[in-house]
Amino acid sequence: TSLSTNWHLKENARDHHTSKFSSKELIVRRGQTFILTFNGTEHPEQNLTFIVETGPKPSKLAKTQATFGISSTVTKESWSAVVQSTSSSSVTISISSPPNAVIGRYKLSVQSTSSGSSSPASLGTFVLLFNPWSSGDDVFMPNKAECEEYVLEEFGIIFAGNKNHINSFGWNFGQFQGDILNICLSMMDRSLNYRQDPVTDVSHRNDPKYLGRVLSAMVNANDDQGVLLGNWSGNYDGGKSPSSWTGSGEILHNWKKSGFKPVRYGQCWVFAAVLTTVLRCLGIPTRTITNFSSAHDADGNLRVDEFYDADGNHLDRAADSIWNFHVWNESWFSRSDLGPSYSGWQVLDATPQEESGGIYQCGPASRNAIKEGDVDLDYDCPFVFAEVNADCMYWNYDSTTGKKTLIFSKSTIIGQSISTKAVGRDDRVDVTNDYKYEEGSTKEREIFKKARKKLGLEDKFDPTAPTSQEIDQKPDISGKFKVDGPLEVGKNLSLILVLANLQSDAKTVHVNMTAWSTVYTRRPVHEIWKDSISVTLPPKEEKQFPIKIPYTEYQQQLTTDNTIQVTALCHVEGGIQVLVQRDITLDNPSIDIQVLGEAKVNKEVDVEVTFTNPIDVEVTDCVLQAEGNDLLRGILEIEVPPLKAGEKSSTKFKLIPFETGPKHLLVNFSCDKFADIKTFKMVNVVD
Repeated sequence: TSLSTNWHLKENARDHHTSKFSSKELIVRRGQTFILTFNGTEHPEQNLTFIVETGPKPSKLAKTQATFGISSTVTKESWSAVVQSTSSSSVTISISSPPNAVIGRYKLSVQSTSSGSSSPASLGTFVLLFNPWSSGDDVFMPNKAECEEYVLEEFGIIFAGNKNHINSFGWNFGQFQGDILNICLSMMDRSLNYRQDPVTDVSHRNDPKYLGRVLSAMVNANDDQGVLLGNWSGNYDGGKSPSSWTGSGEILHNWKKSGFKPVRYGQCWVFAAVLTTVLRCLGIPTRTITNFSSAHDADGNLRVDEFYDADGNHLDRAADSIWNFHVWNESWFSRSDLGPSYSGWQVLDATPQEESGGIYQCGPASRNAIKEGDVDLDYDCPFVFAEVNADCMYWNYDSTTGKKTLIFSKSTIIGQSISTKAVGRDDRVDVTNDYKYEEGSTKEREIFKKARKKLGLEDKFDPTAPTSQEIDQKPDISGKFKVDGPLEVGKNLSLILVLANLQSDAKTVHVNMTAWSTVYTRRPVHEIWKDSISVTLPPKEEKQFPIKIPYTEYQQQLTTDNTIQVTALCHVEGGIQVLVQRDITLDNPSIDIQVLGEAKVNKEVDVEVTFTNPIDVEVTDCVLQAEGNDLLRGILEIEVPPLKAGEKSSTKFKLIPFETGPKHLLVNFSCDKFADIKTFKMVNVVD
């Protein structure tokens, strides 16, 4: 039988910070009381026993079932019920869950013991989440503004580009959109851990470090038919290009709609954004972190090896790589397994890079452990440590002889401008100092040595290690690329190669230069340009060599990342080689959003999006996409007519906002010559 239950959805949601969910089901947080009223019991206050259960085979032993009677006061450490009021036909009680309860969907039933051994009557189901507002919870976050941002905020800003040129774009996490919670719950039930042993898996769902690790594996499709399939080839046929997404909702809905087939395609920020959505939805405070010049250390020696041929081409022959940027997550929870000094922000990474425990998952690695070089602690600390602090080795590789020569090594390149969105503002905050001591300081070098020692790397003979004579050789010349003009798609690329002779005798230098389009991981995709020059540099003098790469030459080869790597390998007669390189990120032209009038709840307001074609040929296949929580339902897609050279387009559409407060509208414009021009606008909705 089932009794009619009043779940007091409004009051409970307000008290539990779950009002943003649009659900007919009760959604509450653990370690806190909620009220409900039910009828059909004669003398309700007597001898009622409640049963809560979750998972496939609920048991007291696994903490997935509890039975409890009426008590006079709430008990903190276990499930309990207290009568609030009674009438002739109904009773209102408040139920309290322990702060370490398993999260998920629960069945609630009640049994009246006075009427003999009648079978329990069902009261219905509710969903229990983590509770960062409760001091007993592992995810407790004392700062309320941070709770608002890292659990309740649906809009995010993700940083990208490269260390010389940081850009950003908006993202709609949409963790409270209809059905997203159900998708997150089914994601847990599709994990390898659940498939292998559902009972044990569910019993561990009280632990944020367990769930964070499991979900970091489920967001990528490797091993487990997870949410997103990664693709870094530069060719995204058969799916959507990673840069075209503007929010997680579409990705998660597509995953469910397709019968849980991996959605095509993701790259690091997409994986990180989706993991943010899932963890915020479940109540674990989470944010995205962008690391510039991020190392991918495949062989675990805290060093990244890069290879170039004699012509200066960047060879894709090492498993190691340095990405222009990489995005991962930090989630906030305590580390009972490591001790209080390792609690706080924990690094999770859903991008499939290296296996951990046999599958593609990464973390949680304590950020404090990374900073202190405690790379022997769980989980995946050496990999994360290398991402922000590896040393770089640049080698010249001769394919005919197989000989490798060290060009130079650098300990200060990796891990720069580590960035995240500010709390309550649309600004960038730099958190580099939370990951490492000041680059190049003695403390930072000590930590690096400590980390190598903990990994047993300091005494081992390493055949790839440079010899001391290789490291001590000092180059005779130095070089750099200077930018000489706008870095914009559609404009010619103007650079200057500056070479300086550091010695007091003249030097003859043969320079081989190349430019390649790359993806943001710096993987070469197409050669754009090459040239070679021979020069004599007078003693202690520098010379400048202008380089022009016309738009017409790079336009066809550019990937959606708009990145180009320029390299000059300088062969100095009688001296050692010098490598000069620069990664360039080109900006898309801009689009502009205007809200024409005041935005009011349930009233139409016009929005105008304008774009001017900056190049001297027509652009076609123009599509405008817009999304924004509480402003639009779903994603709006508008086809825009082709634009002649220099022509300006204006596209209008209507919003009908359905909630007050600051809301963000995200717009993505694409055409045949420019991929995924993004912008966002804050719209303040009033009553």
